[in-house]
Amino acid sequence: MGLREYIIRRLILLIPVALGVIVLIFALLQVVPPTRRVFVFLSGNPRELNPEVLKSYIHMYGLDQPVWVQFAVWLNQLLHGNLGFSEITGPVLENLLRRAPATIEIVIYSAPLIILIGIWAGVNAAVKRDKPFDHVSRVLSVLGTSMPSFFFGIALSAIFIATLKWTGTGRLSPNLDSHLTTLRGLGQWHDYTNMVTIDALLNGRLDYFIDGLKHLVLPVTVLVFINTATLVRVARSSMLEALSKTYIIAARAKGLSQKEVVYKHARRNALIPVVTLAGLIVGGMMTGLVITETVFQFPGLGSWAAYAAQRFDVPVVAAYALFSAIVFVLANLIVDILYAYIDPRIRLG
Repeated sequence: MGLREYIIRRLILLIPVALGVIVLIFALLQVVPPTRRVFVFLSGNPRELNPEVLKSYIHMYGLDQPVWVQFAVWLNQLLHGNLGFSEITGPVLENLLRRAPATIEIVIYSAPLIILIGIWAGVNAAVKRDKPFDHVSRVLSVLGTSMPSFFFGIALSAIFIATLKWTGTGRLSPNLDSHLTTLRGLGQWHDYTNMVTIDALLNGRLDYFIDGLKHLVLPVTVLVFINTATLVRVARSSMLEALSKTYIIAARAKGLSQKEVVYKHARRNALIPVVTLAGLIVGGMMTGLVITETVFQFPGLGSWAAYAAQRFDVPVVAAYALFSAIVFVLANLIVDILYAYIDPRIRLG
């Protein structure tokens, strides 16, 4: 089976998986009474409706009908992009699209560093086993995996924000943030992506780019330190296992250089578990960084979902669960494709 056929096969298998996720989320929604579940369908604030009108909406959307009817109506609403109305934050889809870029911006800067540093440090720790580099990487890995992210985030905030006045929380400094509203009103700022640093470059505003980058340094540092630690440990153990295989011994016996043995033969075969973990890490970050966003007051998906969950905001929780499931399904698809690229034998399975 070629790579193209393998990808097509995985894309076809994606359909029943996505449908299964939707069914599961719908089943969980059944524990919510219709008077709360109707929020998932409405495009306006249901609190402004009197009880009789609310009952008519419950009947309109089939919430007093059999389960299969309710599922068909809900699925139709999803396909039309209606995720409901939050009585706290307003239209759910609008808020999802507004907050997602903040989370994606953190991931754009964090994910490449996590993957590159994790693989590089893990591979070199295995090659230099029991040497100073290996000992230092293992100590840092244990420290990173055992340290709570909220503690590390608060510690960085105390050092850099409170003491050194490095920057503040949020996405921009207060003066630039307020001035940004004026620029938008004058038509001098265009929101191409809603990501501060990228839009700043596209608008030719280097001052906003530098300020946005400064506000990303601390949350990115937390994510890189915590997640890289786990990736290093997995990459090191996988690389040690690969280096002990007979084909590595044969490669060295043929007179191949250490560089060829490590980077051409051993590392490629050691990447499978590393790619799996990297996919889970990036997928998890894409669905929102609840603790990191809360500590640094970053208006992303994680802080939005946490705020909604505390107030039992059904439409937001349901939309967040659906979005998270889709992200992880796509992340698994990408990981499967990378598997086939790294090890062609997987395509034959």
